[in-house]
Amino acid sequence: MPLIDLDFSGRHVAVFGGTSGINFGIAEAFARRGASVTVASRRQENVDAALARLREAGGRAAGFAADVRDFDAVARALESAVAAHGPIDVLVSGAAGNFFASAAGMSANGFRTVVDIDLMGTFHVLRAAHAHLRKPGASVINVSAPQAVIPMRLQSHACAAKAGVDQLTRVLALEWGAEGVRINAIAPGPIDGTEGVKRLMAQDEAQRAQVVASVPLQRFGTLEDIANLALFLASPHAGFISGAVIPCDGGGALESVKPMLEATGRQLAAQERAAS
Repeated sequence: MPLIDLDFSGRHVAVFGGTSGINFGIAEAFARRGASVTVASRRQENVDAALARLREAGGRAAGFAADVRDFDAVARALESAVAAHGPIDVLVSGAAGNFFASAAGMSANGFRTVVDIDLMGTFHVLRAAHAHLRKPGASVINVSAPQAVIPMRLQSHACAAKAGVDQLTRVLALEWGAEGVRINAIAPGPIDGTEGVKRLMAQDEAQRAQVVASVPLQRFGTLEDIANLALFLASPHAGFISGAVIPCDGGGALESVKPMLEATGRQLAAQERAAS
C-alpha cells in the first residue's frame, strides 16, 4: 500500500521510540516525504542503525540515545534535535514496554516499569518538547494501544498506563490548543512485523491464522497503515482534529487483540508452571 501523497519538506519530525517497529515506520514515512527526522531511543546502537536506514531513504536525519524514563535525558535529546533541525513541527511519542503478568503475581517494580515507560515517558517527552514545538502549527501524536479502553487479563499494567496516555492526550489538547498545537493519539491493533505481535500475539502460523480470522477486515495491519494515519494527522487535512484517540485495528481490537493476548498469556503461564 503506497503512502499518502503529502509533502513534509522543510518540516522537523521528532520520533521517540523511533528506531524500530511502528515508530520507525512512522519516522521512515516522514523521511520519504521530505521531512528532517530526529529519532531517539534508549540504545545508541539502535539509533545508529535507524539513522543509516533513514539516510538510505533519502532523509535528513539525526538521532540521540535517551531513556524516556529520564526527563533530563529527554530534554537534552530535544535540545540537540532542535539545534540540528530547528523547531519541532511533528512530535511522535511511542516508547512502550509490556509483558504478561497477573496483578496478584506482578511485583510493584514490574507494574511501575510499564507505567514509567508508557505514561511517565509520554509525559516527559511532551513536557520537555513543549518549549520547542512550533507555535502555532505543531502536531503531537502519541502511540496508545487497545488496552487503554479494553480490559485484558494479564495486562493490568499496560491497561492502566495506556489509559493514562489517552487522558493525557485529551487534557493537553485542551491546555495547548490556544497555542495552535494539536495533540492526538493512534491506537494500533495487530500490526504485522512488530515485536509486540511476534512476542505477545502470534508466535506461530496457527496463532497468526487465528488473529487474521478474528480481525473484521481479515488481515494484519501494516506499518504503512499506521504511518499513513500519522501522516494524515500531521497534515493540514487534519487541521481541526485535536484530542482524538483513533483506533487503527481493522475494525475490532475487542475481537482480535483481546482474545489473542489473553490466550498467549495463559499459554506462557502454563509453560512456566510446567517447567518449574
